[in-house]
Amino acid sequence: MSVDKLIGINPVKEALKAGRPLQRLLVSKQQKPGRGLQEIIKLAQSSGIEVAMVSREVLNREAQGASHQGVMAFAAPRRSASLEDILGIPGQRGQAPLFLVLDGVEDPRNLGAIVRTAEVAGVHGLVIPERRAAGLTETVAKAAAGALEYVPVVTVVNIANTLEAFKGAGMWVAGAETEGDMLYWDADFVRPTVLVLGGEGRGMRRLVRERCDYTVSLPQKGRIHSLNVSVAAGVLLYEVLRQRGGGAQGP
Repeated sequence: MSVDKLIGINPVKEALKAGRPLQRLLVSKQQKPGRGLQEIIKLAQSSGIEVAMVSREVLNREAQGASHQGVMAFAAPRRSASLEDILGIPGQRGQAPLFLVLDGVEDPRNLGAIVRTAEVAGVHGLVIPERRAAGLTETVAKAAAGALEYVPVVTVVNIANTLEAFKGAGMWVAGAETEGDMLYWDADFVRPTVLVLGGEGRGMRRLVRERCDYTVSLPQKGRIHSLNVSVAAGVLLYEVLRQRGGGAQGP
């Protein structure tokens, strides 16, 4: 049976705080117990999860070279969300819909960083393609710093068709590209919005771009003509927050 490995303090701590059942929790006997590690042990004990004190060598082997910070856990695979699942979230929270679609982001660290920013910015759901893109690996979970416990991720076969489904549900689809229809701060992000970002290097595919209601760009003054996709995602998501009042939305 497959399991998810949660490696490092933040992924393990947020899984415990979110109430995700853990099968095993390993803590290094040699690790000095700082505040984060102490909180993990306390959360695990209060949930009835056995804490196994092991050697650093055991953790190094299980983490397969990843930086584990003296702790890791094993959990059952996360249940996949559906488009129907995430479409219902804004109404449940009484918030204007905000979704993020990634068309082929391949670097797992970029994907993890985007998930982390999406959670902080209050995104109601993230959509990624099934193929030719980074999946929800241990590296993504580590870079997301626990945010995967809170941001539902939908994996789809066809991004273009998914955008049509969003539009059918009343969303406005805004794609990000180097030469957009307008600068991002001129777009109306107060209305129900789906933000679409393309993969590193090639951007959005043609069929995906054609499904967008409009495209936006970020101004560029230097000689390099593109931003890292995770940076662009952060800029756009915080413009949405600014237009919507900037307050913390909360769960």
